Amino acid sequence: MTEENPESGSGDAQVARSRRDASAAVSASRGRARRAAAVKRRPLRSLAVCSVIGALVVAVALPAYGAWRSPAQARTIQQVARSDSQELVVASNTTPAPVARDSYSATTGEALAKAKAEAAAAARAKAAAAAAAAAQTASSTTTSVSAPVAKMAPGSGTFRWPLTHVQHLGDGFLARGGEHQGVDLLDPARTPIYAAADGVVKVSSESYYGYGVGIVIDSKIGGQTVSTVYGHMTYGSRVVQAGQTVKAGQLIGLVGSTGVSTANHLHFEVHINGRAIDPYQWLLTNVGPMP
Repeated sequence: MTEENPESGSGDAQVARSRRDASAAVSASRGRARRAAAVKRRPLRSLAVCSVIGALVVAVALPAYGAWRSPAQARTIQQVARSDSQELVVASNTTPAPVARDSYSATTGEALAKAKAEAAAAARAKAAAAAAAAAQTASSTTTSVSAPVAKMAPGSGTFRWPLTHVQHLGDGFLARGGEHQGVDLLDPARTPIYAAADGVVKVSSESYYGYGVGIVIDSKIGGQTVSTVYGHMTYGSRVVQAGQTVKAGQLIGLVGSTGVSTANHLHFEVHINGRAIDPYQWLLTNVGPMP
């Protein structure tokens, strides 16, 4: 039978109590440290919250305060924030300068429509005046043609030279790479032009394609349709109209340089049943030598 030692049991109990006391002391120390740290953090958190609240108050209060103040005292946030901000002061007796406009001064739809209508009417009146001036010029030119110039060219026969005198021959038939379908008879401006044969005027125009002032006369000769073309005549010099019957040698207009032309001349063409032929050779064969 084993005997227990009373002193040994008492020593173990003391060791255990010492360990418990030490552990409690450590736990108490840690608790005090956590509480101290929490106490230190509270002011920082409170300061951050107060800063946010203060910023919100400033953002809301300044615009409201600026709007509440009188116009003379009110300043924008930018003016408050910037120390170098500038202000414009305008005297009360300043007279505003009128704004000049080169276009319509209409401010309503009705006024704008009225202004446009007036502008269109002015444009029509200008065009009518220009047309009247052109007609007057043409009338005076026609009068000058009919007065001093003989109505008929000298000579007789079925065919006539379209000019009573030709100074020079210009481009001939099929010149310029085959595009030229007539002959150019060079004479001074306003030289009389006569019909080369009896016929009916098919075209009489102040703007006949590249011919400029041009006339076309259709004739029936030997069962064939012979069309003679007279181009580049002087503006307003035509004395025959489409549908009019003319005689060979009858005055029809004056030499000019209208349309696609670089000098005064008569561009003369001959077409038989719609096919262009050499007009210079046709004249030599049917009329005779060049006058």
